[in-house]
Amino acid sequence: MNNRLNFQHSIDDLQNELLDLGSMVENSIHQAVEALTRLDTDLARRTVEDDDAVDELTLRIEEMCLKLIALQQPMAGDLRIIGTALSIATDLERIADHAVDIAKITIRLSGETLAKELIDIPQMAEISKEMLRESLVAYMNRNIHMAASLAEKDDQVDKIFSRIMTDVIGMMNADFTRNRQLTHLIMVAHYLERVADHVTNIGESVIYMVTGKRKDLNV
Repeated sequence: MNNRLNFQHSIDDLQNELLDLGSMVENSIHQAVEALTRLDTDLARRTVEDDDAVDELTLRIEEMCLKLIALQQPMAGDLRIIGTALSIATDLERIADHAVDIAKITIRLSGETLAKELIDIPQMAEISKEMLRESLVAYMNRNIHMAASLAEKDDQVDKIFSRIMTDVIGMMNADFTRNRQLTHLIMVAHYLERVADHVTNIGESVIYMVTGKRKDLNV
């Protein structure tokens, strides 16, 4: 009984670390897009620097997972819980990497004026952050319906991305002098589209953890 209680405490600690990581990653996305919107290179550099803390926490979560597997010899259901935590941590770390990618674009645009007011990109970011929060709630509550519903918001992000592509390509054709900056903005939209995809991966991991079955939400 004590071993089981210790194992549950370890799982609780692991979940709390994942929630902390999720909060850090959400803040990274917020900072990166805010920095781009204002062309604030100081905030962008802070986002890049903050990624070290994300990497450190991701590594700590990985070590916790491996230690649990090695010392507890978990059964199938428990192993899925640990494996899901490891998978979620990986997706969160990759989301943070995309925030860094966006921040680096802001740094490259230092001294420029935005060719267009950013409306769709912040909207993509808001939906992606909302998805991220919901994915972690689904994980904590073992809520497969909430996890599956992430696919609908991923579709919203995809539609905005398509709209951005259409608008920006039209602007490129109208004024070639802005093409470098507009290409960067397309890349930002692409990174946010990938963020949403990683969040749906988290949803898939939650569904697998609860049911033991794979479900593709990126369709």
